[in-house]
Amino acid sequence: MAFWSFLTVLIIHICVFVSFCFAADPFVNYNFEVSYITASPLGVPQQVIAINGQFPGPTINVTTNNNVAVNVRNKLDENLLITWAGIQQRRSSWQDGVLGTNCPIPPKWNWTYNFQVKDQIGSFFYFPSLNFQRAAGGFGGFIINNRAIIPIPFDTPAGDITILIGDWYTRNHTALRKTLDAGKDLGMPDGVLINGKGPYRYNDTLVPDGIDYTTFDVHPGRTYRIRVHNVGISTSLNFRIQNHNLLLAESEGSYTVQQNYTSLDIHVGQSYSFLVTMDQNASSDYYVVASARFVNESVWKRVTGVAILHYSNSKGKAAGPLPEAPNDEFDKTFSMNQARSIRWNVSASGARPNPQGSFRYGSINVTDVYVLKNKPPVVINGKRRATLSGISFVNPSTPIRLADWYKVKGVYKLDFPTRPLTGPPRMGTSVINGTFRGFMEVILQNNETKMQSYHMDGYAFFVVGMDYGEWTENSRGTYNKWDGIARTTTQVYPGAWTAILISLDNVGVWNLRTENLDSWYLGQETYVRVVNPEATNKTELPIPDNALFCGALSKLQKPQHITSFGTPITGNISKLFTLLMIICAAIPIIY
Repeated sequence: MAFWSFLTVLIIHICVFVSFCFAADPFVNYNFEVSYITASPLGVPQQVIAINGQFPGPTINVTTNNNVAVNVRNKLDENLLITWAGIQQRRSSWQDGVLGTNCPIPPKWNWTYNFQVKDQIGSFFYFPSLNFQRAAGGFGGFIINNRAIIPIPFDTPAGDITILIGDWYTRNHTALRKTLDAGKDLGMPDGVLINGKGPYRYNDTLVPDGIDYTTFDVHPGRTYRIRVHNVGISTSLNFRIQNHNLLLAESEGSYTVQQNYTSLDIHVGQSYSFLVTMDQNASSDYYVVASARFVNESVWKRVTGVAILHYSNSKGKAAGPLPEAPNDEFDKTFSMNQARSIRWNVSASGARPNPQGSFRYGSINVTDVYVLKNKPPVVINGKRRATLSGISFVNPSTPIRLADWYKVKGVYKLDFPTRPLTGPPRMGTSVINGTFRGFMEVILQNNETKMQSYHMDGYAFFVVGMDYGEWTENSRGTYNKWDGIARTTTQVYPGAWTAILISLDNVGVWNLRTENLDSWYLGQETYVRVVNPEATNKTELPIPDNALFCGALSKLQKPQHITSFGTPITGNISKLFTLLMIICAAIPIIY
């Protein structure tokens, strides 16, 4: 009897400890088995990357401040990393899933990502970051819901729909890689997928018979939150739903001023969520369309994704022509004005109770200014490369953050120029030296003929201005210093510039890259290194116990120990706490 009394007291003490530490921030667990499967999204059998046998992968659905554990089992025949685009990884760039911070997960290995979605809400997605793998799939949605105590700035929708759109090739990702390695362009995509499926047969000439398409089932009179992500390779897409308005509500973690659009341009890597009310008479189904932008439409007609919006009381199939896209192939002013119209809802609460606009970014003094310029690909040392400010980035064999932690010298240089190089382009591992708690202004200048999207890990930045021509000091007079949208991926139009402001309050090494997959693969990226001179766990978490080692630190890597369930011991910690919480909840019932 004494033993059972002792055990009860012990469990109660553990429960008290667990409740204090974790009750407010629960764990959410996912297991990802990443493998190849054969699919025929455009009618041609091809190898795609699936997660748990699904293409696209499952949607991660969590709540602000949740601790997320994702155990990734690599069943591909090459190295793998998963990156969580838009998830800020506060104090923990160790979990970012790019080569500057992580050693890759080798084939037949598994590794558990452990991170907290601290002070974030919104619509994001994940994808494989190595070896052009995103062109084969491996992507999925990532939703962060508001906590119950934080109201959302609209009525609770009747449902939540994730839509992944993107250009697609019927060649597999290894063949696409070889094309780029040979110094060639990828050429026109073979189509556009919507949630991993090809177009509805709206046109018998353009769409062959037997293509599987996506259907979204809805009920009349209800309003749905529709989250749309461009997970493609390099094509900007115009998204629209026949006869329905898109009420923009949120973009990449920021609530927006709510306004209606009949269609919206969504560039590579970008995410938006709309409120769409099913207010039509359902005389037939309706087209959901994602079509290529800023191209010769007569040539690119087949590069169009078409899904179906099906009312529960629909009277027939969709038929007839697709709803038209904006007719401005040679004039991008309409699209830029549309982008400028997307503004931050300064009165809405985000992840915290205080209004988003309480962070008055426009009144903060800038400490660092970088002008980053991209140009058409060039040949460096006999290889076709893409550059940023005249430098084509070379990923080191030892990740930058790992090299810092173990004081490995010569891995990279903190010499990225504040202005583009004037001499010949070069290759190198050149990194931006960010100032901790500084406020950095970055001008993204696109001196190329194609659209560019830029993304920065670890942060949401403020998009304060964009225009055609070359940026000058006088361009600052056009900046929006009050309600520019805070987001993680912004477009830069051909022959134009976009200005962003970044509050460097997140210690780590953070990837700044083009999201155009071909240019990224060819070196159009860099990293921003943000270090607190007073090293403390309050601003950065220590290296995780399950860190992988490679490059100059390969000798530190131990053979992987896997449990009988195929999950590393580190991946079971969160399950232990979950079990303890269940026991704790049961004690009042037992006694």
